[in-house]
Amino acid sequence: MNCIIIEDEPLAMERTAAYVQKTSFLDLSAAFSNGAAALAFLRLHQADLVFLDIHLGELSGIRLLEAGAISGQVILTTAYPEYALKGFDLKVTDYLLKPFTYQRFLQAAERAQSHLVNTTTAEEETFIFIKTEHRLEKIFLHEILYIEGMRDYRKIHTIRKKIMTLKTFTDLEKEIPPKLICRIHKSYMVALAKIDAIEKDRVKINNICIPVSETYKKEFFALVNASGKAYPG
Repeated sequence: MNCIIIEDEPLAMERTAAYVQKTSFLDLSAAFSNGAAALAFLRLHQADLVFLDIHLGELSGIRLLEAGAISGQVILTTAYPEYALKGFDLKVTDYLLKPFTYQRFLQAAERAQSHLVNTTTAEEETFIFIKTEHRLEKIFLHEILYIEGMRDYRKIHTIRKKIMTLKTFTDLEKEIPPKLICRIHKSYMVALAKIDAIEKDRVKINNICIPVSETYKKEFFALVNASGKAYPG
């Protein structure tokens, strides 16, 4: 995660910078002693994480937050506990009360890292674009029921429409997380969340029975079990 420090106390900035350098998953991009300089930087650069002091002179940390100047996550660093409620109202990731230890700093940084990973994963799993005819069609993954192979084409069955594409199953498997939509047969991929029933070597989705081949059976049931569903045997 690339991060910046906005802190007007030299000793506090030095300590926070040392903590950042000590943390393997953090990379310090810049440090600023006032809000105006930080704001100029943020207009041109993206920071995943900002360690933000509250008292910064004319342009305070709270004003930066209220103005929506910071798009990344924020960890407030301050000696004033009375701003905690205001900080969380502004959706900060954590609140470090000076003087804070490295252990407390690391806890806050790991929380930010976890938020970033979860957000990125959610974004990646939201939708894909599929080329069909002469256009790119946006498909939300949660709307897919199953994907059917039809000679040179794949037919994507969703809750709203059906889309034909020349994309191969291999291409689709690279784009779609298997925990959402997995291969169960040389001619089928299915959405785990849309399965109504599993009976021996077939699954049922919207009253359509789809075979589970021996080639994909073990991996499929491993995903089913991992999702918390019980296989009847």
